[in-house]
Amino acid sequence: MRSIFLDLDDTILDFRRAERQALSRTLEHFRVAPAPAVLDRYHELNRRQWELLEEGKLTRPQVLVRRFQLLFDELGVRADPEAVCQRYEEQLARGHFFVPGALELLEALHTQYDLYLATNGTPEVQNSRIQSAGIARYFRNIFISEQLGAYKPSPAFFQACFRAIPDFDPAEALMVGDSLTSDIRGARNAGLRSCWYDPQRLPPRPDIVPDYTIHALSELPPLLARL
Repeated sequence: MRSIFLDLDDTILDFRRAERQALSRTLEHFRVAPAPAVLDRYHELNRRQWELLEEGKLTRPQVLVRRFQLLFDELGVRADPEAVCQRYEEQLARGHFFVPGALELLEALHTQYDLYLATNGTPEVQNSRIQSAGIARYFRNIFISEQLGAYKPSPAFFQACFRAIPDFDPAEALMVGDSLTSDIRGARNAGLRSCWYDPQRLPPRPDIVPDYTIHALSELPPLLARL
């Protein structure tokens, strides 16, 4: 094994925690109380919009605005969804939280393998969080979907990554991420082996089967040593 692609959100950085903090601050700005039920409902709506993007049914700009339009419509609150989205992304770009064991994983792997970050998202937001976390030094390259013009799980995303890596061999590569629909399906679409990071021990999906599954990041180095 030579090349390891790592997802960013909820694999290296704790996106759920950052999301709730940014959303709470955004809702308060628009005079909406960030009650737990409201935060949970946003999370559901947001996840579904990104799934529709992965299915080719929405564009990324539509996803960013629609998730807030749907939420505020349900709450009966009048607000410009584009302004809400802009405020949210400004908040999201500030600071970071690590997934447990993420820094230790990067320290353990970066001298033994070629590490690549492969993430869906906005360059302004993701680059700000990567810089805040100080993790760019661990990676040979950082691939952000909007800069590539394609999104996981599209094969076009991974093909763009492959073209940017000298002497890349897919047989010597592995994709590691927490999302079955994005990371694991994308890896399979691109002919890569995949490792599902599943800390919540979610039920498997018979239509998206990873090659390997881990429940803690500390399980990855011994797995790689066996491959």
